[in-house]
Amino acid sequence: MKPFCLAAPLLFVTLAAGAAWAADHPASAPADPAKTTMEKQYAAKVFTGAAGKTLSYRELSPANPAKGERYPLVLVLHGSGERGNDNAAQLAYYGPAFAAPEAMAKHPCFVLAPQCPKDRRWVEVDWAAPAHALPQEPSDPLGLALELVDQAMKTLPVDPDRIYITGISMGGFGTWDAICRRPGFFAAAIPICGGGDLNQAPKLTAQPIWAFHGADDPVVQPARTTGMVAAIEKAGGHPKMTIYPGVKHDSWVKALKDPEFLAWLFGQKRGAGK
Repeated sequence: MKPFCLAAPLLFVTLAAGAAWAADHPASAPADPAKTTMEKQYAAKVFTGAAGKTLSYRELSPANPAKGERYPLVLVLHGSGERGNDNAAQLAYYGPAFAAPEAMAKHPCFVLAPQCPKDRRWVEVDWAAPAHALPQEPSDPLGLALELVDQAMKTLPVDPDRIYITGISMGGFGTWDAICRRPGFFAAAIPICGGGDLNQAPKLTAQPIWAFHGADDPVVQPARTTGMVAAIEKAGGHPKMTIYPGVKHDSWVKALKDPEFLAWLFGQKRGAGK
């Protein structure tokens, strides 16, 4: 009697079908409870600007807002790695910094975290260049982010004298760009490993700024930060600056863990130095 030979082909077909199913149904990574909780704290929204263009963003609100109270608002601009359309990746670094229980208890505030599309930048310039000139108009994503802040000031109980901005890498460029376009608008700015237009420095002499950079940053030259700070000082300003020895491009990791980061930011109030 001849042996029955269907088993091997059948096994091959079954395995092939299983592989195809697995490719279309990838296994889900175990949920991170802390990340899930944090993302729930930031409401997912979409903003439509005056010209009809849209910008996805997340919004954090004070945990227990008091009736009649006005709160600070922080615009946070993420880096290039968090670009996309999932309306979630932009929370990777700034999200936990503001939503941590201790931070929310000490510094209740509104946080707006827009997400820049994959093929765009907060400032359409070369990050590796030693210098750049302020573009005539803001990029679409940054322009929409600033419109979003304007809307929030009308629709949320926000203190207009406590509007802040901070950003990392690509967002650091966006932070410098925004404060140059709106001198005196923000109560404080914290650009991290970014760069701005040196010729705009005279506009920033009264702007509270704390700039961070890694001394060994191979992506954005540290001189992009030290040069801006020096130019502002030369014009009569007094910005703060922290350069981390031995740190490369991820200087935001140390900056966001600095115990004075939030304390300094929320300690600034527009017009306080007048």
